[in-house]
Amino acid sequence: MSKYNLYTPVSKNMKKSILKRIISISLVSLFLLPVSYVALEPTLADAVTDNVIVTLTVDAGISISDGAAVTMSPNLSISVMGSIGSSTWTVITNDPDGYTLAVHDSTDPALKNGAVDSFANYTEGTPGTPEQPWTVTSAKEFGFSAFGTDTNTTTWGLAASCGSAGVPSTTQKYMGFLATPTDKTIATRATVTSPSGITTTICFAAEQDGVLAAAGTYTATITGTALVI
Repeated sequence: MSKYNLYTPVSKNMKKSILKRIISISLVSLFLLPVSYVALEPTLADAVTDNVIVTLTVDAGISISDGAAVTMSPNLSISVMGSIGSSTWTVITNDPDGYTLAVHDSTDPALKNGAVDSFANYTEGTPGTPEQPWTVTSAKEFGFSAFGTDTNTTTWGLAASCGSAGVPSTTQKYMGFLATPTDKTIATRATVTSPSGITTTICFAAEQDGVLAAAGTYTATITGTALVI
């Protein structure tokens, strides 16, 4: 229990002492207030970040070069039985699934001299399946083959040449054009090409055996179609 109570007389010196204590406590509280306020302020970060999303669209595209016209060589005659020729297409695409290159003829049979005469489409042992070596018996026939980076060698053979001196390569597989406008794939790829593209060579062969083709100019229109997969 306090040694002073409400009824205890308070001297002047005691009043001064009590007043000094009150003033001291007030001053201490006054100095502590700013410290407490500073402690409650939020801490500022040293760095802040933000993300920017960058979007680039690459449009898909495919192109095919203009294949050169073909003049088969040598000319057939009463003494020359076979002739060959070739053209090339270069395909460029950035499609991630790649492309296919297919061919078809515009007439059936493909090689004709108007209504005068024509060469039959080459006949294979298994219809629609390329075969080697090129063989024509007792007929006049026209067919094709292909080679290149994206050409299946199991289907079209191992040669990197159409042949020479009018004779098709013996390691190249040939077939006849299918009834127009049925396409036959000669090259395919499952990825984008290089910027310079991929070149495929199409080979043509014609032969007369045991029969003679009527003199004149024979033509075939062959269409190459490149499609993204």
